[in-house]
Amino acid sequence: MTLQQLKYVIETVHCGSMNEAAKKLFISQPSLSNAIKELENELGIQIFLRTNKGTVLSVEGGEFLGYARQVIEQAALLEQRYFNSKPAPQNFSVSTQHYAFAVNAFVSLMKAHGGDEYQYTLKESRTYEIIEDVKNLRSEIGILYLSSFNSKVIKKLIRENDLQFHLLFETKPYIFVSKDNPLAEKKEVYLEDLEDYPYLSFDQGEYNSFYFSEEILSTVTHKKDIKVSDRATLFNLLIGLDGYTISTGILSVDLNGTNIISIPLMVEETMSVGWLSHKNITLSKLGALYIEALEHAITGYHIV
Repeated sequence: MTLQQLKYVIETVHCGSMNEAAKKLFISQPSLSNAIKELENELGIQIFLRTNKGTVLSVEGGEFLGYARQVIEQAALLEQRYFNSKPAPQNFSVSTQHYAFAVNAFVSLMKAHGGDEYQYTLKESRTYEIIEDVKNLRSEIGILYLSSFNSKVIKKLIRENDLQFHLLFETKPYIFVSKDNPLAEKKEVYLEDLEDYPYLSFDQGEYNSFYFSEEILSTVTHKKDIKVSDRATLFNLLIGLDGYTISTGILSVDLNGTNIISIPLMVEETMSVGWLSHKNITLSKLGALYIEALEHAITGYHIV
């Protein structure tokens, strides 16, 4: 077993495919595949499962990856200490539903710990894809919410994929609207107040079921319904069409300005927002620092 083989495994997980990893490593795909196969034979385990959908980590591979990352990190420290070598670029990835506090925490992490070189990934993604990213270790951390409606389905997926859900906070639902929306004058709103306004929600693609909706109360019908794929478009439509969406109520003035405001939605529901991690993987230093940044980003907001 060599450090080079460990780096091959880590890069393959990071890229999500051997073809992409081979390009990043400047070797041929067969050479990469053979090197990993030799490592698997030496260890007596199967690190990757080869499927018609691509290359994914096995359960044993997930455990091995945790140790491999530690070895590579320690080797890098040795090189820096005794050979005055250039620090290796830092790698870190997060997949999240469309939450401003997750972006705020990411910005804080990069400012404090970005260094001269880094390879960070922040994906505002669909609910099912967040679970898949953490399952396959494309992302170290995933951020999503649970409710009384979706928790049974989402928790089942979490268990089946060897993941863990860590509660970050609980909150009542809020709506986001433009500061010029007629609803902006209200201190609280009810569902009947929203009937004539366009409802905006995030498209969930192939898994566009009520259980995977990013918005709570997903089974409520709307006269005017618009689906979008990114937060910038949603905010533009909130302003341009006097639309609304339902979320945590946590906004960032620094990132989103003052054109969007949040108003409590008076319903008997609660959102439990938390982060996902893989059971077999210990959080990296950057992962732990990101969780601290998340906790700081939500400080002072309306949390129940």
